[in-house]
Order: sequence, then structure tokens, then C-alpha cells
Amino acid sequence: MLRHKGTLPLETDRLFLRPMAMADAQEAYANWCADTEVTRFLRWPAHGSLADTQAVLKRWVDSYQDPAFYQWGIEVRETGQLIGTISVVDRDETTGTLQIGYCIGTPWWHQGYTSEAFQRVIRFLFDQVGALRIECQHDPNNPHSGRVMAKCGLQYEGTLRQRDWSNQGIVDACLYSLLREEYLQG
Repeated sequence: MLRHKGTLPLETDRLFLRPMAMADAQEAYANWCADTEVTRFLRWPAHGSLADTQAVLKRWVDSYQDPAFYQWGIEVRETGQLIGTISVVDRDETTGTLQIGYCIGTPWWHQGYTSEAFQRVIRFLFDQVGALRIECQHDPNNPHSGRVMAKCGLQYEGTLRQRDWSNQGIVDACLYSLLREEYLQG
């Protein structure tokens, strides 16, 4: 049984993971939401206006009342700049499975920020929420995302053919997971 805690603030050496606020709309829009390169392999299109970002943030802010809702903004501690998000995008209460999704702005790619945020979220979800399995998936044409998953200790399970959809259409999904017992042994 998962013990939901909601989107509590989390910290790492370089990052502050925190609930998003309406005041974050302009920065989110500018730093990643309007970038077609960021959304290329995602399910949502790049935002065409600040109003699009504000509408999404409004839904998130309203959802923070739900203890089973997890949506963190990724903020660089040194600069205070908001660079992306990481969230639980799906869950199965029966199996204790939580699926993670993430995105960050292109200026911050390949600097270890996503892996650092994901590792902290993994720790929170296993230690505090009681997850039994954490999983993540990526389009095979986005191998950098798979490297993030592997770096965070998730194991590649296989590629599910035409199992997902994104801005690229119907796509294959490379599935990775980390089980609670593997996390505890690591």
C-alpha cells in the first residue's frame, strides 16, 4: 500500500525540487515549455503562448491538494533558475508501481541535472511513499533519456513495439524499471 505524501520539497547538492507556482509561468514557458526540441519526444506539444503554460500550471497548482499528485519543478540552487520538471505520470496502486516522466530545457541538457533530480525522486518514492517498483520509458530515437534511466539504476526490460505515442506519432517504448529490493541492496 502506497503512503502518498504529495509533492514535498526535495533537495540535492545542486538542485531544489519543489511544487510549481503560478508565478513560475513565464520562466517555465521561456526555459522549456515553448521549445519544440524539448517536446519532440513528449506527449504534449510545445506551448504556443504563455497562456498555455499558465493553464497547465493552474491544473498542477490545483492538484497539489491531492497527496497522490507528484509534480516537481527542477530549480538550480546556485542560480535559482527553474529548468524543468519531474513527475509521477502514472501509478498502479495494486502493484505499488510509479512511472516517472521528466523534461528540462535544452541549455541544461547533458549536465547531469536530470539524473540528479531523478535519483532524489527515486529515494523519496521508495523511502517515504513505499513504492515497490519505479519505471520509466523512452522512445528508442531518444537514447539520451535511456542513459539517464540506466545511470539512476533502472534496468532495461525491453522495447514494447508501437506501445506509446508522442509528438512523433505512434512509437515504440523502451521500458526500464527499478524494484524496491534492488534499490535496498544498492
